[in-house]
Amino acid sequence: MNIKDYCLAFPYSAEDYPFGPETLVIKVNNKMFVLFGGDDSISLKCNPFAAIEYREMFNGVKPGYHLNKKYWNTVSLNDDVNEEMIKVMIKESYIEVVKTFPKRDRDRYLSKL
Repeated sequence: MNIKDYCLAFPYSAEDYPFGPETLVIKVNNKMFVLFGGDDSISLKCNPFAAIEYREMFNGVKPGYHLNKKYWNTVSLNDDVNEEMIKVMIKESYIEVVKTFPKRDRDRYLSKL
């Protein structure tokens, strides 16, 4: 799976390098929903309860590295989290970010999923 392409397939998503040329960030409406930590991990926004559940379910899910640990998880791409679950987490991250948008934008973005 090419994670970058999967993330960019979400409506209105775009890549950015706000932290320098080494760190890819995927944003929706200029809000980050995926942060790439090199080739072996990604950080994803989560519902606070889901964030804790994922950490308990998988060895490869840790509190967000250099991020608000209540809302962000860092997911190892080379551990016990399978590809389908990673896709679920990415979609949840996108939705968590879009849920913070004004209603008209939120509805338009989510209707395209």
